[in-house]
Amino acid sequence: MKTSDLRKVPLWCDRAAFPRARTALAQGLCAALLLVAASVPVAAQEAVIRKNLAERLPSLPKIDEVTRSPVPGWWEVRAGTDIFYTDEQGQYVFTGELLDTARRVNLTRERIDKLTAFDVPKLPLKDAITIRQGNGARKLIVFADPNCGYCKRFERDLMALKNVTIHTYLYPILGPDSTAKSRNIWCARDPAKAWRDWMVSGTQAPPAPAQCDTGALERNMELGRRHRVQGTPAVVFEDGSRAPGAIPVDEVERRLVAAAGKN
Repeated sequence: MKTSDLRKVPLWCDRAAFPRARTALAQGLCAALLLVAASVPVAAQEAVIRKNLAERLPSLPKIDEVTRSPVPGWWEVRAGTDIFYTDEQGQYVFTGELLDTARRVNLTRERIDKLTAFDVPKLPLKDAITIRQGNGARKLIVFADPNCGYCKRFERDLMALKNVTIHTYLYPILGPDSTAKSRNIWCARDPAKAWRDWMVSGTQAPPAPAQCDTGALERNMELGRRHRVQGTPAVVFEDGSRAPGAIPVDEVERRLVAAAGKN
């Protein structure tokens, strides 16, 4: 906060005098005035960064958010789910991961994980293949490509789980043949059976009829892109936590239990 900004705040809100404010109303008013005064230079600095980056890097994607980073003098810039960093004048830019060595935390990854987190209750389950095992009480979300070898192994492992409902989003990212197979599976009379037949037994689904609506596959691809699903299998648990790759089934079970305990 600049000195000029502080002059706009009543003298009785000075830090030394603040404890002597006699009423809760006065204290609340002081806090609000100090907050507003402090936000003025922040907003101005954000405007400077936006203006300079837009002028100097015209091909830069639309900036959604500019906030202070944990590093003094550096700012975090967000464009969609992409994060990069700049100085307070937008002169220097770097991309990469910001690490907090004291806490041993990848701050960039932590931020992106929050931005791309799944709100499981709001997922469009109508676009997923649903398989219920046992009483189906627990919930597991999987993004899988029909030509992914790890996905096939993972699907076999999932069959050992008890009392779980598995929602699989067909996510054909490995090429045109994956798209064709996904279409055939999705358009089969029983998509869940067609999926397991192919992934576990290697039995292909019959060709999809021309009039079959495969809009779900396009929506699945958009859903995955929005949440940065960049490989298969990608696993999402009921609490929104994620696991990349074909993790061991005992780890899946452990995390199912943990996720259920949070709800």
